[in-house]
Amino acid sequence: MRRSSILPLLRLHQPLTSSLYDKIWDNSSFNKSSFMWIQIMHKTCGGRRPKKKIYHRVHELDKAMDLQKKPNVILKLKSIIQSQKNQSLLLRDLEKEVGFIQKWNFIAVIEKYPLIFHVSSGHKTPPAVSLTKKAEKIASEESLANELMEPILVNNLKKLLMLSVDCRLPLESIDLIQPEFGLPSDFKKSLIPKFPEFFSVKEVRGIPHLELETWDSSLAITAREERLIQDRISGSSGQLKRARISKDGNFHGPFAFHLKFPIGFRPNMSYLQELEKWQKMDFPSPYLNAKRFEVSDPKARKRVVGVLHEVLSLTMEKRLTSAQLEAFHSELRLPARLLLCLIKHHGLFYITNKGAKSSVFLKEGYEGSRLVDKCPLLMFRDKFVALSGRRDVEHSSCVV
Repeated sequence: MRRSSILPLLRLHQPLTSSLYDKIWDNSSFNKSSFMWIQIMHKTCGGRRPKKKIYHRVHELDKAMDLQKKPNVILKLKSIIQSQKNQSLLLRDLEKEVGFIQKWNFIAVIEKYPLIFHVSSGHKTPPAVSLTKKAEKIASEESLANELMEPILVNNLKKLLMLSVDCRLPLESIDLIQPEFGLPSDFKKSLIPKFPEFFSVKEVRGIPHLELETWDSSLAITAREERLIQDRISGSSGQLKRARISKDGNFHGPFAFHLKFPIGFRPNMSYLQELEKWQKMDFPSPYLNAKRFEVSDPKARKRVVGVLHEVLSLTMEKRLTSAQLEAFHSELRLPARLLLCLIKHHGLFYITNKGAKSSVFLKEGYEGSRLVDKCPLLMFRDKFVALSGRRDVEHSSCVV
């Protein structure tokens, strides 16, 4: 059903405020710049102004955030419809589910994608939206994707707990990252009790924590180390013999990270020399207890970068908001000036201000704006969203 046919149906049941519907916040002038100024606060003896440094934008990763807006609305509406008893949602009740302002984004999606959403209305019955037969058929595959996800989620949750100081984390902190880790919304009831040999819930100072019951040494291998092993197996031994660091900041060694400098960043020789020392520097595994290391030790500081790298690697889309990372500040012993740490290592991480909240990307997880490896749940979501006819939806291999 077209937009022109849906809106009159809605007007029969409630008034519209067209001015709110038509208003769109335009920040295009802000986003055209290839870099932004980051104000770095330093202690000074006099009245000098704080220093400002250039932070280069990665437009492909900004684009990755934009590309998720419509799919997120489509998938959320799918979930809302499926949560209804009769698998159908009255359009007048949409506002109760998503709010008045967001309602219009959902209405626009319903009108634009008739292959996914069907609007029905009788003579005396109010308009309601449901999934089309084709969409229902693909939606039925979600249960299989969830089954394939379960062992991945269990391992990733174990690894996250193993990264923490006492192998335990507040449940409220895990709640914050539940969507990004692919955990079901009711994971505390549906997932945790199924594996008592791995997890238990205990109160620490009156706060419920998820605690690891059994340490698994086979999981104490970082994504960085796994990549190094794959590089050796894949026949890149000729490149591994190169002892000098290249202009892109990469050094093939057992303690090196894979870097991707932004376009426009031109490191000088002294920067590359310092980076070479850092890339060669050995450091303790992120899975070793942080209590054993002095914060001021350069190796411990490099280990913190490894912790951030590993946490982002455990997420489905290799990204978290800065607030989500801060939620694990004490348990993962993250640096007091986390933002500065992320900015300093801009070859590894990218901070974007796209979206409602700033997000931190793991750069190596992306080729341009495309996520390199996708888990079963993301592959299912891509298949469902592909009904909209989007050409940018690509299927990637799944890493288990």
